[in-house]
Amino acid sequence: MKFSSQEEYGLRLLLRIAKFYRAGKSLTIPEIAGAEKISHHNVGKILRLLRLGGFLVAERGQTGGYTLARPPEEIKVKEVLESLGGRLYDDSFCQSHSGAADFCTNSIDCSLRSLWKIIQDSIDTVTERLTIKDLMGSENYIFEIITESEK
Repeated sequence: MKFSSQEEYGLRLLLRIAKFYRAGKSLTIPEIAGAEKISHHNVGKILRLLRLGGFLVAERGQTGGYTLARPPEEIKVKEVLESLGGRLYDDSFCQSHSGAADFCTNSIDCSLRSLWKIIQDSIDTVTERLTIKDLMGSENYIFEIITESEK
């Protein structure tokens, strides 16, 4: 199971932009691409998706660039991941992976469906708790947030 590069890069780009949110500074595609070592084309494509998802605002002109549409503490990681690539598992999963059959031949008491649902529920639980602001903290800080809410 993998997250796509679009989801990885999307979170990285949001974090890069979020670092300048409080200062009111916007970042341009060339600035972001250079800092993240991602092509201008890919940065532009992902920033467009993030803008359409309601996470970014784009300003044109000499002083233009991208800024967060909301404060980083209001942007849930779950929302961003769903906007960029969707869920790893949802109810339509079995229909789209049924092979040549019209429906899953293992639909009665399917342990694989249960596994994918448990994994997706775990991912949802964690990513619903985390915000972009949380990701701006250290790895230990994020671990504390997750483990604290499990108690």
